[in-house]
Amino acid sequence: MAYVHPRFDAIRATDPEVADLVVAEAEREAGAIRLIASENYASEAVMAATGSVFTNKYSEGYAGKRYYEGQRVVDQVETLAIERAKALFGAEHANVQPYSGSPANLAVYLAFAEPGDTIMGMSLAAGGHLTHGHKVSATGKWFDAVGYGVRKETGRIDLDDVRELALEHRPKILFCGGTAVPRTIDFAGFAEIAAEVDALLVADIAHIAGLVAGGAHPSPIGHAPVVMTTTHKSLRGPRGAMILTDADHASAIDKAVFPGLQGGPHNHTTAAIAVALSEASTDEFAEYAHRIVTNARALGEVLAERGLDLVSGGTDNHLLLVDLTPTAIGGKPAAQALDRAGIVCNYNAVPFDPKPPFNPSGLRLGTPAVTSRGMGPDEMAAIGNWIVDVVEADGDDEVEQRVRNEVTDLVGSFPAPGITL
Repeated sequence: MAYVHPRFDAIRATDPEVADLVVAEAEREAGAIRLIASENYASEAVMAATGSVFTNKYSEGYAGKRYYEGQRVVDQVETLAIERAKALFGAEHANVQPYSGSPANLAVYLAFAEPGDTIMGMSLAAGGHLTHGHKVSATGKWFDAVGYGVRKETGRIDLDDVRELALEHRPKILFCGGTAVPRTIDFAGFAEIAAEVDALLVADIAHIAGLVAGGAHPSPIGHAPVVMTTTHKSLRGPRGAMILTDADHASAIDKAVFPGLQGGPHNHTTAAIAVALSEASTDEFAEYAHRIVTNARALGEVLAERGLDLVSGGTDNHLLLVDLTPTAIGGKPAAQALDRAGIVCNYNAVPFDPKPPFNPSGLRLGTPAVTSRGMGPDEMAAIGNWIVDVVEADGDDEVEQRVRNEVTDLVGSFPAPGITL
């Protein structure tokens, strides 16, 4: 089987060992149902830009203010990415240089907080992110971190609880958003709390940026003065990040990214971000964003009908959090069994999880990648039934092989974008 990708022949000629691994990964991605909520299929154009000549150029600084010569073209591509980001999200300012989401969040802290300041974000156990103040993260070591969670009865954020904590601790920065939040984030509600305690509201939309861009989730712009997003996941771009701000917070962010945290930007990634933002500005992408949500809800309905518990009872966005606590099955063995059956997801903690993080009680499922392949509610029904079959089989080889064969038949009808086998 041949893997067709820009300049792949050069990899094969120079390093057959790496070329074989590229082919193996392409076959894995194309041959499985990918339900990891933070993964997607970048287009061939995005991947081509990522592998373009822009990887050769070093460009410390910003457009028009570089420390190296020869920046005429690089300045244009970064400016293009900035303008497209501002237009797509309606932001006053955009910085497209952060290497990824975690460094981007560190830039926010560097710009607007001092070590020892109080920060507040959703706890990792409830669905937040490491960089929102978890104790194993630098953000939890350098700052006095306060975490909010969800109501046990509903699995949802209760803004009254958030407000009570904020009034008690008076954080310098208040984060909203996370990595396993299946419900709509009330940016306006968080903004009211931030204003009441004089905190800077930062919206982390790394997971839902594509939904925001496509109009399938409310936007934080106008509510949060600072917005961080990665550019892969639902936005379907390269692995990078952006920070969007209002005019008042622009200078501090730019200084924090460079020279505060980073050296030269990854210009090949910037070029690919520009391509992805162009793709995300189309009517086709808006339809795609809404299909992601439709598919997630359809998948959730089947899982619930088959008896699996969903945190918060369902989803408003691209992801589902399955709570296996009522069963005798752990999230990790369930995820491993599904992987063997050709359905790739990740084990994940659920709110109030009685089990440890490396062997938690939940599964996190997301629909951006399968939606990129053109799958719809009918396919979600099949996938949902396979998930329950495998989970309930609890390691039964025959069930896993049967599902693996059926998965292979299904994905053969839905080519993976950017991958030709």
